[in-house]
Amino acid sequence: MQENITAHLSEQLMRGFARRTGLDPEGSPRRYLWTDAFAVCYYLGRYRTGQDEADLERALRLIDQVHHVLGRFSPDDPRTGWISGLDEEAGRERPTAGGLRIGKPLLERAADQPYDAEMEWERDGQYYHYLTKWMHALAQAGRVTEDIRYIDLGTELALAAHAAFVTTPHRGQRKRLNWKMSVDLSRPLVPSMGQHDALDGYLTFVELDAAGDAIRPGRRKQLVAEISELAMMCRGGRWETDDPLGIGSLLVDGARMAQLMNEGALTDASTLSNILRAALPGLEATRSSGLLERDAGRRLAFRELGMAIGLKGVSLIRESLLGQADVYGNTANMRLVQELMRYLPMSESIESFWSRGENRRASTWEAHQDINDVMLATCIEPQGFLRF
Repeated sequence: MQENITAHLSEQLMRGFARRTGLDPEGSPRRYLWTDAFAVCYYLGRYRTGQDEADLERALRLIDQVHHVLGRFSPDDPRTGWISGLDEEAGRERPTAGGLRIGKPLLERAADQPYDAEMEWERDGQYYHYLTKWMHALAQAGRVTEDIRYIDLGTELALAAHAAFVTTPHRGQRKRLNWKMSVDLSRPLVPSMGQHDALDGYLTFVELDAAGDAIRPGRRKQLVAEISELAMMCRGGRWETDDPLGIGSLLVDGARMAQLMNEGALTDASTLSNILRAALPGLEATRSSGLLERDAGRRLAFRELGMAIGLKGVSLIRESLLGQADVYGNTANMRLVQELMRYLPMSESIESFWSRGENRRASTWEAHQDINDVMLATCIEPQGFLRF
């Protein structure tokens, strides 16, 4: 009974999202890359479990809208056309060749404008961790449709992002990633490196190659050099965080890595141990902080929901480890999974709290309604986002 109620809520949330953003019925599209990546995966998951062609059609239409809107300059920008610089016909064929805009309301900071940390959050550009989310959505679309074109689009996006975001600060230093680039990828807007960006990139690039191989066994891997560079950036990384969204990102990465190990695409069980171990202090800090006892007006739903989605991936990690125990051993990782399972009630608490209508009337929810609605729907039905 409860499952039917929550499934109905997720449908209701996604109907509102589709209507407001010009997806269904199709109107003037308002696209935002992070939110749309989760939405594509949600629709694909619904299709995979229910075989409703309407869900698949929405997912693929949303992919096309994102490419057409965020692969081009904003209508407010004096520049026009595809951000890749390709002509109209080539741009339509290769919409990810120049990356994809975030979809922020304000134009990017001009080269001669001073940096303003607060304003930068509202300005357009390209985020590496948004691009990896979109690559994941394209990999999922490729697996579900068995259409290699989605993998090719994701791979071209990966190559464009790697070429633009990777930088060497000083001679002899390790390469790293810029956090935010300009819309046309010509200059960094925020040169600092996101804590989990290299890890996200590493696993996403491996995921794209593995998805391509699942569709066409023996297909030539196209991201070997890039994966090697990202693996070097990950070496010795410190991934512990007290940010709920960051904790969720670690757990999602753990779920992806466990599945990639199960497929034979990765063999490094020690990196999975590091990911799982890094999530534990933040989970404990969140549980003891009183954050989840605050009223809705003092909470940011999408950050909490990111953690709740990641916690829902723990059972998938356990399932994947059990499927490969004879290959990797996994005793240490299974112990870490058992520790993580103690925090699963936090996921249920977060989902239950934001499922109540009165909490979704808080100003903090309404200020970020699209992303909140989609991430709550994903939390309720996470299979399309989490499971390959």
